[in-house]
Amino acid sequence: MGVVLLSRFFSSSKRIYCIDKAMKKKIFFALIGVLVVAGLLAGIKALQISRMVDQSAQFRPPPEPVTTVEVTGNSWESLLSAVGSLAAVQGVTVAAELPGKVVHIAFQPGMKVAACDLLVRQDTTAEEALLPGAEAAVALAKTSLNRTRELLADQAVSQAEMDRAVAGYQQALSEAESLRATIAKKTIRAPFAGRLGIRQVNLGQILEAGNEIVTLQALDPIFVDFLLPQQQLSQLKTGLTVRVTSNALLGKVIEGQITTINPKVEETTRNIKVQATIRNTEEQLRPGMYVDVKIVLPVAKDVLVIPVTAVLYAPYSDSVFIVEDDAGQAKDGQEAGKVLRQQFVRLGEKRGDFVEVVSGLQAGETVVTTGVFKLRNGQAVVIDNMLQPEFKLDPEPEDK
Repeated sequence: MGVVLLSRFFSSSKRIYCIDKAMKKKIFFALIGVLVVAGLLAGIKALQISRMVDQSAQFRPPPEPVTTVEVTGNSWESLLSAVGSLAAVQGVTVAAELPGKVVHIAFQPGMKVAACDLLVRQDTTAEEALLPGAEAAVALAKTSLNRTRELLADQAVSQAEMDRAVAGYQQALSEAESLRATIAKKTIRAPFAGRLGIRQVNLGQILEAGNEIVTLQALDPIFVDFLLPQQQLSQLKTGLTVRVTSNALLGKVIEGQITTINPKVEETTRNIKVQATIRNTEEQLRPGMYVDVKIVLPVAKDVLVIPVTAVLYAPYSDSVFIVEDDAGQAKDGQEAGKVLRQQFVRLGEKRGDFVEVVSGLQAGETVVTTGVFKLRNGQAVVIDNMLQPEFKLDPEPEDK
C-alpha cells in the first residue's frame, strides 16, 4: 500500500513540473511580445514628436500689420518754460474814506464800469446844507477884498486892513472847498475802468473809514508774473513773445510780450522775476490764476521727432521698434520680409503729438507708430498705413 502511494506522488510531481515549465515559456514569450510592442509604440511616438518639433522650429507666424513713419528732422522753436501767476494791471478794493450812512448804491455786482462812474453815495445832507452859507461867505469876502483893494489904491486904508481882507477871503474859500471835498469823498466813484466784484455794503449801512465796498479789477490787458533761473537771464529781453495756456482756456493759446525784467535777482532762489503783458479781451483770465508760460526765443533748434505713440515707455528705459528687412529670408533666396528691432532711445521735449529723440535713432529710419505694447523684438511685420492716425504739433480735440 505504501509503495503504491509513493508511486502516485512521484507521478503527480512530474506532471506538475512539466506544466510549470510550459507556463514559464509562455509567460516569457508574452513578456517579449509586450516589450516589442512597447518599443514599437515608443519609437512611433518619438518619431511623431520629432516631426512636431521640426515643424514647430520651421513654423513662422503670419506677419503682424503695423503702421509706420519715417524718422525726420524738424526745426522747432526754442522755448523757455515757466509757471506764471496773473495780476491785474490795476486792481483795488474800493473803500470808504469818511464815516457815513449809505443812501444810494449805483452799481450791480460783476458789472463793467468806466472811470469816474458813481458807485456809492453816502449821506451828505449836512454838508450840502452848510455849502450855500460857505459860498455866500466866499462871495462876501471877495466883495470885501475888492473894496479894500480900491481903498488901498486911494490910501484910505492901511496895508494891514488889506492883509486881513485877503486872509478872510482865503479862509472863506477854504471852508467852502472843505465842504465840497467832503461831499466828493462821500460820493464814491470808480477810480478807473474795470470790472466790479461782489458788493460788500447795503443801503442804510453806517460805514467807517476803510470799510470795503467792492473790488475793482482792470482785466484787459493783464500781467503775467513768472520766475526763471538766473542762467537764462542772457536769453531774455523785453519784447520777446510769450504764449500763455491755462486749463481755464480750454486749449486756447494767448500771446503777449515781455514788458519788464526785474533788475534784481532773488537771493534765496537765484531766480529773476519777469513780467509779461497779454491781451484778455474775453476776460477768461482773472488775477490770481496760475498759467503755463512759454517764452519764444529768436533762435530755432534742429531736432529728430517721432510720434509719441511710437514710444514703448518702461521704468528702465524707453524704446521704439525699428522696421528692417529680414536678412534670414534674403539668405535663403526668398523675398526679404520685414522684421522688428527694438531700439532704446533717450527722449527730449514733447510738443503736441510728437516727441524729440535726443539719441538712439537716425533720420530716415522707419519706426512703428501704433500698438507697440503688443510687439516683440524680431517679430515679422507687414506695413499697412491705411489706418495711420494724423499727427500734429498743435492737436485740437474734436469735441472741444
